[in-house]
Amino acid sequence: MTKSFDSGATAPFYPHEIDIAALLPSLEALVDDVIVSGMSRDMLGRALEAGLAEVTSALRAVPVAEGKLLERGISLVAGVNSDLIVLTQNLRLPVTKAASELVEMNDPALYRSLSLDADSGGRRSYTPDLLLLNKRTEVAHLVDVKRSLGSYELSRIADLKHRMLAAALVVPDLLYKEHRRLHAREVRVVILNAANQRADIAGGVWPLSHLDHLLEVTGAGSAMAQLRELFQRRVEENWSTALAGQALAKRAREAVHPNAGGNAGEAPAPASGDDDPRGPGAKHFTRPPVSIGFARAPRAIGA
Repeated sequence: MTKSFDSGATAPFYPHEIDIAALLPSLEALVDDVIVSGMSRDMLGRALEAGLAEVTSALRAVPVAEGKLLERGISLVAGVNSDLIVLTQNLRLPVTKAASELVEMNDPALYRSLSLDADSGGRRSYTPDLLLLNKRTEVAHLVDVKRSLGSYELSRIADLKHRMLAAALVVPDLLYKEHRRLHAREVRVVILNAANQRADIAGGVWPLSHLDHLLEVTGAGSAMAQLRELFQRRVEENWSTALAGQALAKRAREAVHPNAGGNAGEAPAPASGDDDPRGPGAKHFTRPPVSIGFARAPRAIGA
């Protein structure tokens, strides 16, 4: 029995399947944990009170938090497949000059079966978000999770794939030495794009909707889509509540201090006529017109 890929190819159904109703409480708990740590209503409210710099900082934290949430969500969903081992710690992989040259100067078929020493060191390194190992197939995947590739230039994506392939050459040795003699006969690299755009399946850039095929778990991609929806909804709710609370607090301050809304230190504008501070009958001063425009280069002498 088969099912269709988005691209029109086919793949088998997998023996492992997500029960979304049973998984939902765990997804919500993940969202709660991320929200409480940096995007709660109180924290957003305090950012609004503090000013623009704090608001900007809070908003910048949203995509970072979502990226970490996706990593944790993938680990959670991967647990449905008992054949998978998910590693997230101690994954700093050296990218040596030899490995980089192998990847840069050779066809993948020529170095696919090679493995380099994980202790070889090197000035450059690469740390994947996840390292997945299927114990049954002995296939490992280096996974880099991106919330979006929309701002990435093609050269930057190519450089990332190059580093991942070079780092993959030390994975078999790392798994054997550092992770209880785990064995990988093949290592593959994949960039997961949560925005589901700019896909290059053959080139290792997969939309998050294809997570089913990476984890061999039916419904994995849909579960991650629901996780993202839960997170975005909570952030929007908390932001709206914080804005409403800020507006309410402002109205309360204005009710107690009617002039509190004015700029601090600003003197009231003088009234006309007898209230003029210069005294009755003072001659009214008219400001000359002001010219506004772009800066101009000085003219040459004699021009």
